[in-house]
Amino acid sequence: MRYLNYLLFAALLAALQGCFPVVATGVGTGVLMAADRRTTGTYIEDQEIESKASGRVAREYHDKVHVNITSFNRHVLVTGEVPDDATRTGVERIVASVANVKAVSNELVIAGLSSLSSRGSDTVITGDVKLRFLDNKNAFNPDHVKVVTEDGTVYLMGLVFHKEADAAAEIASTTSGVQRVVKVFEYLD
Repeated sequence: MRYLNYLLFAALLAALQGCFPVVATGVGTGVLMAADRRTTGTYIEDQEIESKASGRVAREYHDKVHVNITSFNRHVLVTGEVPDDATRTGVERIVASVANVKAVSNELVIAGLSSLSSRGSDTVITGDVKLRFLDNKNAFNPDHVKVVTEDGTVYLMGLVFHKEADAAAEIASTTSGVQRVVKVFEYLD
């Protein structure tokens, strides 16, 4: 029963994950922006890129794909599952055509759609990595690293120094459930 409750909680967090920017745009925006290395304009552009690209992919491919789009400093990470290489390329083309996108990292895999339990597990892994970042905040500011998990692979994004990237990757790689870590950072040094 405890496992079921934990899984339901993870699914709820996954469902609410997309709502966070809407909530954060209110009172907490100043707090979020103070720690962010992006300009306010870039932060807003990243939100717009994610929204527009997600909408366009959904209109084009409907329920045939599971695609997550994450933008940080106008560099877009695309993760999830698609049925074939043509769809993989099509999704990348759609994302790259959105205004203000500087680069696309296409990490889509050709596979069946992931299950709700798999997505819930990824949400738990993301939370665990972020909590471990907080425990090690002397190595880097956890707010400078964005964590995305897909099928046990943790993608790390952000504007960081190499030393910060290495510390974040080490923490992520030693987190329970993480199978692989991929750095999608932009480096400041």
